[in-house]
Amino acid sequence: MIDEELVRCRPCGYVMKASDLGDVCPACGLPRNVFEPYRERVSANRLLILSLDIHPIAIHLSQTFVALTPLLIVFHYIFPNFEETIVHSVITFSVWALPLSLVISFISGVVDGITRFKTLRTPLLKSKIIYSIFILIFSFAQLLIFTPQSYTWIIMLLSLASLGCAVKLGLLGKHLIDVILPGTYVRRKKKSTKYAPKGKTEAAEKPVKKSKTDNVQAEE
Repeated sequence: MIDEELVRCRPCGYVMKASDLGDVCPACGLPRNVFEPYRERVSANRLLILSLDIHPIAIHLSQTFVALTPLLIVFHYIFPNFEETIVHSVITFSVWALPLSLVISFISGVVDGITRFKTLRTPLLKSKIIYSIFILIFSFAQLLIFTPQSYTWIIMLLSLASLGCAVKLGLLGKHLIDVILPGTYVRRKKKSTKYAPKGKTEAAEKPVKKSKTDNVQAEE
């Protein structure tokens, strides 16, 4: 996509190939005259990794299992005789598949964060990492105490806690959609005075005090 002519919709920011542009913007529906030429600022290697969309796919997969478990447990209690075998099988599969999908989501999220922002130390990314760790803990705890066809209140609480973390992660993630730093951005390193001579460092920090003799000579 880098080698092709790109255009961007000014109102909504949608980027696409100029050759694919029709009469309206595919995203917001405004006429094509709102588009402007666009130059991709991301390096080819970073764009290639991001274009694989591994993290979004992994997230949607894990979100399916996160939501499925508590919903099916509630459904089973309301309709205990409705396709009981199938419901139990799906719940069991979801409980086992959730931790694995979350691990994949976490790893792909770390790669995506480093590729997209070149750091994991921003406030939003730190929050996402914290909630990701919580949801991993809840999912593995749920797996350890899970017994097929026996859904205790602890299982329900853990599944709801996982669902809550997933919702929070989704809310945090929406702020990071299509946010990519320029590919040429380089972080500046702070100058270190670690190996500077101690005497020179102190002399630079402390102002020189004038003596009374110096003041008298200056007045003369």
